[in-house]
Amino acid sequence: MKRIKNILTAFFISAFVLISAQTEQDNQKERSVQPSKNKNTTNIFLAGDSTVTDYTLESNYQEKRYPQQGWGGVFQEFFVADSLKTFKSPLAKNVLVVDKAKGGRSTRTFFQEGRWRYIFENLKPKDWVLIQFGHNDESEKKVDRYVDVPGYKEYLRLFIHQTREKGATPILVTPVSRNYPWKDGALGDSHVDYAKAMIEVGKEQKVDVIDLNRLSRDFFTKKGKDFVTTTYFMNLPEGKFTAYPKGQKDDTHFQPEGAKAVAQLVYNEFKKIVGKK
Repeated sequence: MKRIKNILTAFFISAFVLISAQTEQDNQKERSVQPSKNKNTTNIFLAGDSTVTDYTLESNYQEKRYPQQGWGGVFQEFFVADSLKTFKSPLAKNVLVVDKAKGGRSTRTFFQEGRWRYIFENLKPKDWVLIQFGHNDESEKKVDRYVDVPGYKEYLRLFIHQTREKGATPILVTPVSRNYPWKDGALGDSHVDYAKAMIEVGKEQKVDVIDLNRLSRDFFTKKGKDFVTTTYFMNLPEGKFTAYPKGQKDDTHFQPEGAKAVAQLVYNEFKKIVGKK
C-alpha cells in the first residue's frame, strides 16, 4: 500500500512539473513588453488578475475583447517624461511597465503557472512590483482558483520576500472594487476579508499598501452608480461592439475609461510611496 502511495505521489509531482513547464512555455509565447536590463530604466512589474490585465496584448483584441481593459493596460501612459520630473524621489530616467497580470488568476495559480517566476527572474535592483489579487482567490465555488485567507497571505509573503531578495520593492494593492453592492447611493465593500488580509500582511511585512479597494469605492460613489455602471464597467448595449453583439452586463471588468480612472488612483498613491523612499 505504501509503495502504491509513493508511486502515485511521484506521478502527480511529475505531472505538475510537466504542466508547469508547458505553462511557462506558453507564458513566453504571449505578447508582452520585455523588461529592461538597463540601469537607466526602472521596470514596474504588475502581478494580478483580469482587472489589471492589458487586453490589447491579446491577438485580435478589437474583434474579441474591445472595449474591455484592465488598469494595468493604461498604466504606462502615466510615466511620460513630464510626469517623471514631478516625482520628489526620482525613478530612473525611463520607466517601463511590464504587465504580467492574467484573467482568472489567483495568487496560487499565478505562482503555479510560472507567471511569478517570470517576474522574479527578470527583476533587477530598484525595480518595483505592484501585486493585486483577491478577486479570484475569494471564489469558493471555483476550486481551480480558490485560495483561503491563510493561503492567500502565504503567497503574498512569498511574493514580498522574493521581490526584496532581488533588491526590488514590492507594493501590495488591495483588490479594486466591483460595481456592487450599492445602498443609499454608496458603494459597499465586496472584498472585505481579502482586502483586510492584504492590509494585515502589509503591516506585518512593513510593505506599503495601496488600498485600492477603499479608494475605488469612494471614487465610484462620488461619480454615482448610473455613471459608473455605463461609463466605467463593461455594461454594454446590444449591437455596439463587435466582440459583444448581444451586449453585456458585467460589474467587475472595465471599459477604457474605467481602466484609466483606476490607473490614476494607483498612480497617485504610487507617486506618494516613491516620494517617501
